[in-house]
Amino acid sequence: MADKVEVENVNTPGQVTRVDAAKYHAMKAAMMRVMSSQPMTAKAIKEAAKAHLPEDLFPGGATAGWWQKSVQLDLEAKKVITRHLSKPLTFSLT
Repeated sequence: MADKVEVENVNTPGQVTRVDAAKYHAMKAAMMRVMSSQPMTAKAIKEAAKAHLPEDLFPGGATAGWWQKSVQLDLEAKKVITRHLSKPLTFSLT
């Protein structure tokens, strides 16, 4: 059985979900590499992060969108990134 990590969701406080640790940590590292204090859209974060994802976990970028959203919600809940109330929504490191 694969290692799991618990993630939170800023939209449902108190709810914890267990997800694949390797994919979570790979996406988190990729996102931290491309994000800064400058706001970025979720689409821009996903596209930039894809270049830093391991091919064995994300062949051809497969499922990157789902993992980006999962990590984004977790990092928002942990106050590592901030959601800006803009249109479209943007995010930056806190």
